[in-house]
Amino acid sequence: MDQLERTVRLVRDVVGPELLGTYLHGSAVLGGLAPASDLDVLAVTRRSLGDRERRALLDGLLEISGLTPSVRPVELTVVVRSEVRPWRFPPVGDFLYGEWLREDLRAGGPPRPCPMPDLAVALTVVLAGDHPLTGPPPAELLDPVPHADLVRASLAGVPELLTALDDDTRNVLLTLARVWNTAATGTIRSKDAAADWALAHLPPEHRPVLEHARQLYLTSSYQDEVWSAGLRARVRPHVDAVLARIDGLRGRRDGSRDGSRDGRQDGRQKDTV
Repeated sequence: MDQLERTVRLVRDVVGPELLGTYLHGSAVLGGLAPASDLDVLAVTRRSLGDRERRALLDGLLEISGLTPSVRPVELTVVVRSEVRPWRFPPVGDFLYGEWLREDLRAGGPPRPCPMPDLAVALTVVLAGDHPLTGPPPAELLDPVPHADLVRASLAGVPELLTALDDDTRNVLLTLARVWNTAATGTIRSKDAAADWALAHLPPEHRPVLEHARQLYLTSSYQDEVWSAGLRARVRPHVDAVLARIDGLRGRRDGSRDGSRDGRQDGRQKDTV
């Protein structure tokens, strides 16, 4: 049994009849898994998980997920249908597991419900990918995310993302390229495709670090990530150049809302990506 099957079985066994559906998203539906890609799964439930269910999911995922050449990281998001349908921003996620949270969750216990603006991105990919693992097509359970909220969610997590620049350079650079692409075009591309788009819009002096990050993404695991001193010195100037372009789009978008409605629904506010 592979990791995806084990993850779906874990969710089904723990949640039982309250599970409405499980859906593949992320890189797997945006062009294919790269060597370091997560297995991204969204589960939709009728009600919020109980404490025992949260503990059982966490314990199971700590065994299934990993960061070795033979074990992929698993990202599992659980949402209660009534929290995302009808849509409002930011949505509330009921449970989130990812490898970057492993040590915090081990120390602090299973994840609790909280606002997760970046669910706007995940739900958009789920709907576009249309890849049920269990349950009906996702459009039967989920509302489409308004364009403005998709862009809003993409922009919101940039400050937190930048805190990981030194430790997770490849992922940060590729994610920034995707944020820029989504803010500019309203579409969500795979990380390598977003990097291709960004490279075509960057001046030559800012391309080498993103080209290297893209190559690492396509060919190697996180353990094999290597940056030369020369490239490392060019990371921050590249980031500053991308941020300037993102800020320009943010300013243009904010200015366009003066005295007009952008179709967003009012809701609870928290910034992440």
